[in-house]
Parts: sequence; C-alpha cells; structure tokens
Amino acid sequence: MDTLILTAMRDEAPYLLEWVAYHRLIGVTGFLVYSNDCADGTDAMLDRLQEMGLVHHVRNHPVGSKGVQWTALERARDHPALTAADWLLVADVDEFVNIRCGAGRLEDLLAAAPGADAIALTWRLFGSAGRVGVEDAPVIARFDRAAPFPCQSPWEANQFKTLYRNDGSYRRPGVHRPKGRDAGRRAPVWANGSGHALGPEFLDDGSVTMGDMAGDALVCLNHYSVKSAEAFLVKSRRGLPNRAAKAVDIGYWVDRNFNTVQDRSIQRHLPDLAGALAELRADPVLDRLHRAGLEWHRARAREVMAGIEGLQLFARILGAERHDIDPDLARDIVARWPAALRAGKGAGGSK
Repeated sequence: MDTLILTAMRDEAPYLLEWVAYHRLIGVTGFLVYSNDCADGTDAMLDRLQEMGLVHHVRNHPVGSKGVQWTALERARDHPALTAADWLLVADVDEFVNIRCGAGRLEDLLAAAPGADAIALTWRLFGSAGRVGVEDAPVIARFDRAAPFPCQSPWEANQFKTLYRNDGSYRRPGVHRPKGRDAGRRAPVWANGSGHALGPEFLDDGSVTMGDMAGDALVCLNHYSVKSAEAFLVKSRRGLPNRAAKAVDIGYWVDRNFNTVQDRSIQRHLPDLAGALAELRADPVLDRLHRAGLEWHRARAREVMAGIEGLQLFARILGAERHDIDPDLARDIVARWPAALRAGKGAGGSK
C-alpha cells in the first residue's frame, strides 16, 4: 500500500526532519513536496532527502494571483508519485496524523475502518504550552496542551483534512478534501475519525468543517499551528501558504493557542522517533542544514523583536490564550458560517 502526503513548504528547516521521520514511522511511503522561496535552507534539505530517496521535491513558482499552495495542488495532479499512490493526504508540516488505534500505524487505521474510501481527520489544535524559544527538540514532545474535542469555536478548530483512496473517484486534490468527484463511479464511502459513516453531504465539494460529526476514537490530525512564542514571530513574517494577504497576528494566535487539556497520545511514538531522527541526522549534510536552519529561525525571531511592532506582538502573545465558550453558542456560530461566507463573497469579500 503506497500512501503519499502532498504538501507545500516554505522555511520549515527546524521541523522538516521530524515530520518526515514521524510519518514514515506510521506507514507513509512517499512525500511530494513543493517548496517556495525558502531562505532557511528547507529547499536544500529537501534536495538532500530526494537524493536519499525519501521525498520527491519540486521548486514551486506561483502563477498569477494563485497562492503557492493552490499552484502546487494543480501541478501535482500529473506527477508520477501522485498518480502511483494508493492513498493520498494533503497535509502541512505542522500537521501530524495521530492514529489512536492499534499500534498507531496507517494499517491499523484502515483495518479499523475497512469500508472507508475517505477518512476525515479532524484538526486537534495544540497551543504553545507556555514555551518561548525555538528549540532543537521534537514538536510532538514539546507541545502537549490542546483544545478540547470536539471544538467548534473558532470554526477553524472544527476543520478536517482527508485521507482518501486515490482510485479516480476524485479528479484532483484539494487543501482540505479531494475535488471533482466522478459522478459516473460508485460513490465513495466517507467516515469520520471514529470510523462512523458520514452522509452524502460529504461526497462533493462542500463544507470543510465537521460540526457534530467530528470523531477521534481512531484518528485525528494534531495541528501545531502556533508552536512557541518565538517560532510564531517567524511565522508572522512568513505568512500563510494559501492566503498571503491574511495576517498572522495576535488574532491568529488567540484563535489557536489552546492549552485547555493535556493530550500525550501521540508521544507513544517518541522512542522510535528518536531513533529515526538520529538515523537522518547521521547524514552530515542533513545535520549541517538542520542546524543552520535552526539558527536562521532564532536569528529571524530576534530580528522581528528588534522592531516595535514585532516586540509588541511578542509581549502580547506571551499571555494570550484561547478559552472555551458555551458549546451551544459555538455550534450556532459554525452553523452560520456557510451563509456568512456566501454573503462575504457576494459583497466582494475574501474567503
């Protein structure tokens, strides 16, 4: 079974090796990475990983007004690594597939949901856990405080990514879910993260939120979107891969910095991850690039704090956390989202 992760990436040098090593441990067999204008050596690391036969790396140059992520998704459609894959997942380097059944591997997940053609992996937002610096240690070890599950406010906390059978039922990959269903084929069977069947509303290009259908008994997607305070400063200057105009600011931090409950379920892989990381870093080229990238991020954080706006952001985020709201009110907000989005588009607003 060949399972491919497709992603776009920019300036992720401190986190790249862990993300690749972890997902190889749980059964991912291939990575198709489109890098974009890297300054920290991420693209050089990907070149080396490609030489070692561990990833497929393409330098991506956006065309027109399309963002780097959507450009990558379009270009990936005919890539041999994608067309050869049995299963496909579009995921970012701050997202880790957390399989909670069996030994925590993809084979355990698929065995627990045997009839599923598409499995919705609901986000589990992880906060900063009070950490400040950019450290040379695994993300999944450092950040173990998260949002409650299910979580519907902000609405982004209820989004999902999709692990799906790459059998032609969908014509192209999408950021959150596959697109362009072939109506002439058997309708794919969708399941949530608990293995429960999802309704026909999930078949076609619809909402990317789960609502009350969220489940995580079998799997969820740990989303480390803020990390530490200094790591967030670097992210604030880099921007988002699919919406360059959207600010990564104090609002972004507050929406996602949940430290409500402790969740260490993914840490059962830490012993094996330590060995896998040591194996990768035994390569002198990778180790040198990793260390250089780490220092680049630390220097970039200091550079951001040298200006008044960056220093002010740093001071604000140190004490800002997301707090729960009434669950019924949260559900009402999620229910209003599709209509509000349509109204925003009609008025010339952005997604």
